[in-house]
Amino acid sequence: MKLKTFTPADVAGKKVLMRVDFNVPFKNGKVTDNARILAHTSTLKKLLDAGAKVALISHFGRPKGKVDPAYSLSQIVPDIEKAYGLKVVFVDDCVGDKVAAAVDALKPGEIVVLENSRYHPEEQKNDADFSKKMAAPFDVFVMDAFSASHRADCSTCGVIPYVKAAFAGDLLMREGDMLGAVSENPAKPYVLILGGAKVSDKIAIVGNLLNKATTILIGGGMAYTFLKAQGKEIGKSLCDTERLDFAKDTLKKAADMGVKILLPVDSVVASGMDASDTETVSSDAMPADKMGLDIGPETVKLFVAALDGAKSVLWNGPMGVFEDAKFAQGTKDLAEAVAAVTAKGATTVIGGGDTASAVRQFKVADKVSHVSTGGGASLEFCEGKELPGMAPFKI
Repeated sequence: MKLKTFTPADVAGKKVLMRVDFNVPFKNGKVTDNARILAHTSTLKKLLDAGAKVALISHFGRPKGKVDPAYSLSQIVPDIEKAYGLKVVFVDDCVGDKVAAAVDALKPGEIVVLENSRYHPEEQKNDADFSKKMAAPFDVFVMDAFSASHRADCSTCGVIPYVKAAFAGDLLMREGDMLGAVSENPAKPYVLILGGAKVSDKIAIVGNLLNKATTILIGGGMAYTFLKAQGKEIGKSLCDTERLDFAKDTLKKAADMGVKILLPVDSVVASGMDASDTETVSSDAMPADKMGLDIGPETVKLFVAALDGAKSVLWNGPMGVFEDAKFAQGTKDLAEAVAAVTAKGATTVIGGGDTASAVRQFKVADKVSHVSTGGGASLEFCEGKELPGMAPFKI
């Protein structure tokens, strides 16, 4: 997907409202992962180098439309300054005279950080009057928060009619390019890897990509619904009984279309997630009193072999409960296999959320083509949905 972006001339000397995602993990008064802050570095540098006056706007947590100090962005200003190597001014609102005065006082190449946009209930209602107030101090809007682009909020798209010009930032551009490469017209052989707990989360993505995929690898909790649909014993494993017919239909459609769907042939099982009675069993011999919590070594071999020669790979959803070392091996091995196929020239995209956490945990995030910054947004993009925070910039 190609998006309209800015040139230095478009923003030089202009007052720019830039939508970022500073909704970072925060515990005990500290940011525990600043990846989302760093993700905006390229766009911000281009704006500042061009002499723009920039205000950064974001949500943070879920304050539910009320002022709540626990969700104040003032708490992460030190991390923002450290990440960008800049001193910033903080404004304790995102609309009104305080914002206008702070932006007017900026010199070209300086930034302010605005308070949590979700302190105002109008934000998530995409209220037109509130959007107009938010946009009032600015000439230009730059949307760079892909992870919020599936939300039709004032700060993601509502402000656009009330500024002179609006553009996509570098992060939004890259997400559109990379996710587009593995969902719109992917080079083949194309391998789609699906995992995670819920079949319902993946129904739309299967529907959109089934006719584009060469092979689909299904692991994680959702695999057991498909195994159950094949008539196999799945013990206490997760099963979305309301989606059994969908699983059966998908398996039939794929077979009719010549698309391979590979399911686990073995699993690492235990009587519960906290239990120590782990063992590896065949998918044809699942104990009735145990649950599948990771793909087994034979499944890893099967999935790795299916990746060999791939030109495009999209991975959404881990293969097991990777946060626990007992059930992490399948996801780790698959992550390393995706990294290996990347090194051979494949375009490989990790679809955000838990899968992004997994590839970071296993130290392969920098060995794949792209790790999406948005879980829900990347899922909706690959489902073929139009994202409100991206659609206005399509060219």
